Amino acid sequence: MPGLRWALIIAGGYAAGAVGSALGVPSPYLLASLLVGSVLALSGRVRDRLPGPANRTSQALVGALMGSHLTSSALMAAAPSALPLTAVTAATIGLSVAIAWFLARKGRISRPSAVLGMMPGGSAGIVTCADELKADVRLVAFNQYLRVGLVATTAPLLAHWMAGGSSSGPAGGSSSGPAGGGPGSWPGPGLFHLVAGPDQLTGLLTLAAVSVAGVLAGRRLRLPTPALIGPMLIALVATMSGVIPAFAPAGILQDVVFVLVGMDVGVRFTRDTLRRVRGLLPSILAAMTAVCLGCAGMAWIFARATGTPLMDAYLATTPGGINAVLAAAVSSHGDVALVSTVQSLRLLVVMLVTPMIIRRLTPDRPKPAGTTAPAGDRRRVRR
Repeated sequence: MPGLRWALIIAGGYAAGAVGSALGVPSPYLLASLLVGSVLALSGRVRDRLPGPANRTSQALVGALMGSHLTSSALMAAAPSALPLTAVTAATIGLSVAIAWFLARKGRISRPSAVLGMMPGGSAGIVTCADELKADVRLVAFNQYLRVGLVATTAPLLAHWMAGGSSSGPAGGSSSGPAGGGPGSWPGPGLFHLVAGPDQLTGLLTLAAVSVAGVLAGRRLRLPTPALIGPMLIALVATMSGVIPAFAPAGILQDVVFVLVGMDVGVRFTRDTLRRVRGLLPSILAAMTAVCLGCAGMAWIFARATGTPLMDAYLATTPGGINAVLAAAVSSHGDVALVSTVQSLRLLVVMLVTPMIIRRLTPDRPKPAGTTAPAGDRRRVRR
């Protein structure tokens, strides 16, 4: 009974998150479930991915949560930083491509595989188009989800550390609670408190409608990561209309969503995957560390130039892992509107420009996928 088995695994992740919360761990439900998923995958007890319906549901609810923070006041507050935000987005993509190019120069990874693996965001969409762009799908998937795992693990810890030294959440941020029903707008506790706002039944029905309509719209419009971006856009419209009751996931529902996000990342790191890329792991980790440090440097520059709290700037510019970054922003009481805006903008730009970058860097597209190395090295990569 796979469904019952996964229900028990998710319940275990939630229980671990509750323990982490009691111990004061930042973003406990995300980090604890990620750890549980990784242990189960590496021990061989879990050999498959999170079930599709659960994964799509978590993405849709995260998208609705993101969209609920993008109020008109929040967007107006972020408007003066539009030019620096655009520059940071372009610089992040440029840095990732440059480091991927140096990684490919080692001769054991093809340029398409290196570039797609290092692209900061849109993991699911990047992996989906890897085969079409003549890249090694397995290597791209490992690079993408390894980066997401690193970001998901470090972002909450760093955000917690940064929040200890400064107050975050400028006007329009989540510290005051979004008009559309973000997590700060209804403090009432309780087991049955599942959405922001006093009217739980209406809020849940609205959340369901926003999520379903968003997923359908995302697929119809062929958006990157439609289960995430579609609900985010529908939630944005619903929030800015000012007539929709509060619907953002809150309380135990929000915790379960973050458990699903962490579990989905954790179970991807299987022993078989690590064996396949064992020889390349040091180079890949070095490249990812360089990307993360470069993004942290840009966050510091952006914070100094705009007066944005360093924690918010870091979460907004960290390379990918949008679900995990949002969880860290919510848990740290950061400016969720700013983080959502910048991360979503970069996700859309990455999905638009990546095919053009690959075609520009690889005029010799008829060559085989995966690697440009000699046959011996190619076998080593695929083994």
